[in-house]
Amino acid sequence: MSRVLLTGASGLVGSHLLRMLIAEPRVSEIIAPTRRALSPMNKVINPVEADLTDVLRPLQQPIDIVFCCLGTTRKQAGSKAAFIHVDYTLVVDSAIAGQRLGAKHMLAVSAHGASVNSPFFYHRVKGEMERALQQQSWPRLTLIRPSLLLGDRQQPRPGEAFFAPLFKLLPGNWRAVAAKDVAGAMMREAFSPGHNNVTIIESAAITRSR
Repeated sequence: MSRVLLTGASGLVGSHLLRMLIAEPRVSEIIAPTRRALSPMNKVINPVEADLTDVLRPLQQPIDIVFCCLGTTRKQAGSKAAFIHVDYTLVVDSAIAGQRLGAKHMLAVSAHGASVNSPFFYHRVKGEMERALQQQSWPRLTLIRPSLLLGDRQQPRPGEAFFAPLFKLLPGNWRAVAAKDVAGAMMREAFSPGHNNVTIIESAAITRSR
């Protein structure tokens, strides 16, 4: 039985993943900190604080696996600094807390095109986040790189809705992918034997592995 930490549980991918974890018999408890309270759910402990880091620091109970589904956009965050805080700082803080609590496997949602050398701010921050996690020397690290995510968000993103029809037609790693499929890929990877220290799952492989 595994105790897991899930950050980003109220988001598009995280909400699907939370339901899957609740239904998974190999999971005994889910620590799912959020800024706004979740509805009461079986197996879920839901600390609520405005800043995730304030929840992570006092955690003491051992954790086996860390899932991080945090993510926003520069427009939604309000500034470059706020975007970096969510998509880099809080992801790294989630990983640090997990390692402190004994976790051996970290799974994080990144993005197709993530690279520290990208000319695009969004993809460069994602690449820097990936590099920071790899530098933590996890026994097992899984990075998921979806293209445009499909699904119903609590806070709609008009840009994504506008481009979704186009991205559904694109080939390979550019093709849009359903958020529930990203969550499913994380579940399969978390509860299957792993041999590589670092596994990168590109967008096209998310649906191929169903």
